[in-house]
Amino acid sequence: MDVDQLLTAGAHAQATALADGSVTAPALTEAALARIAAHDQELNSFRVVYADAARAAAEQAQRRLDAGERTPLLGVPVAVKDDQDVEGDITGMGGRPQFPPATHDSPAVARLREAGAVVIGHTNVPDRCLWPFTETLTHGATRNPWNLNHTPGGSSGGSAAAVAAGFVGAATGSDGGGSVRIPAGNCGLYGVKTTRGLVPVAEEGWQGLSVLGPLGPTPADAAAMLDVMAGENRYLAATRIEPQPLRIALSWMTPLGRAHMVAERKTAVRRFADELRVLGHEVVEADPPLGMRPLPQFLIRYLRGVSGDVERLPHPEWLEPRTRAVARVGRRVPDGVLRWARDAEAGLRAIMDGFFKDFDVVLQPGITGAPFRIGRFHGSGLLHTWAGVTMAIPYFPLWNTLGYPVVAVPIGLDGAGLPIGAQIGGPEFSEATLLSLAGQYARAHPPRRPAR
Repeated sequence: MDVDQLLTAGAHAQATALADGSVTAPALTEAALARIAAHDQELNSFRVVYADAARAAAEQAQRRLDAGERTPLLGVPVAVKDDQDVEGDITGMGGRPQFPPATHDSPAVARLREAGAVVIGHTNVPDRCLWPFTETLTHGATRNPWNLNHTPGGSSGGSAAAVAAGFVGAATGSDGGGSVRIPAGNCGLYGVKTTRGLVPVAEEGWQGLSVLGPLGPTPADAAAMLDVMAGENRYLAATRIEPQPLRIALSWMTPLGRAHMVAERKTAVRRFADELRVLGHEVVEADPPLGMRPLPQFLIRYLRGVSGDVERLPHPEWLEPRTRAVARVGRRVPDGVLRWARDAEAGLRAIMDGFFKDFDVVLQPGITGAPFRIGRFHGSGLLHTWAGVTMAIPYFPLWNTLGYPVVAVPIGLDGAGLPIGAQIGGPEFSEATLLSLAGQYARAHPPRRPAR
């Protein structure tokens, strides 16, 4: 394939082409930079592009390739979500910069560089990464490559848009309540919300709710990046292995009860379950017996996590009004209540571990309706925003409260041509099993790409 086709083929295909000499790292990076220059003005996926630094990194990667070195991402252009430090750049978190440029890379970014990945730039996020849409007063709206009138989701919206548009073959994300899985589903990608502690972070996010994870157009792309971010060498290999027949629980229940879903999205989830049955797995409808327990635990940790983040900022007055409002609510949560919420996680895990004696994987829907239209929440206050987003994303926060892994899987398109996503979750450190299942599904049902 030519270099333009290679851009949309994903990180793993790019690494393979670089390793066999079909393309050079400088040529691939130039093609990525040219594609960004030609198309990102309409998508707004990047806050900043490191063109000169990327060219220098590509030259260095090519020298390593020429010397016979190989890594899962050597010479591959990647993007970094703007909540992870990149040496020499500010970490914007969706708003005006609050701190000077970083003096060193975050742990995950450092691992990407060590592996020879070419860091192209920082991708856009909502203010302080709070929302399942990526629009800010500072940087404007990031748009979905499948339909420019819709959001790619959030908070890893810029990363998802950049991958779906073929600007990069993989990107980093973070997930404190669905922020990898929501944009992955909205943009037709695979995304991994990792087990808490698998990928190193500079500091705990949102009282332990937030973790780092990759996004890619195929399971192999996400897995290749996860191998590097986690410092392991097994996730890419797992995507090539046919899993043993798995016991899969199709769960429709959320901590808010049984969610109302758009009919065609519910039908797509049922079809996905049928497709997994055809692949040899047992899928039955069953809900973890958690009831509403995860809801207060998540909300308390989320609110205190946001307030703690805001309290350390030198200029909280620069934040958007609804961000400041979340922080005000969070400051009212007593320390004792926070301790209860964190301690109560053990009880949830005990229940889920019992559930996982009967099932290997839990299958759940993604968002309950179409991705939000651009401007849907522009200028909205906190209550209006909360009311608008809550019923769209009830299937996501449970996994952050537990700290367990989940893989977002693209399962089709709706009547308007927008992607539909589902998610498969498992016990802690079951990423290899989940990626093996995702790889098997992707071979039988190759993911589609936007026509742009």
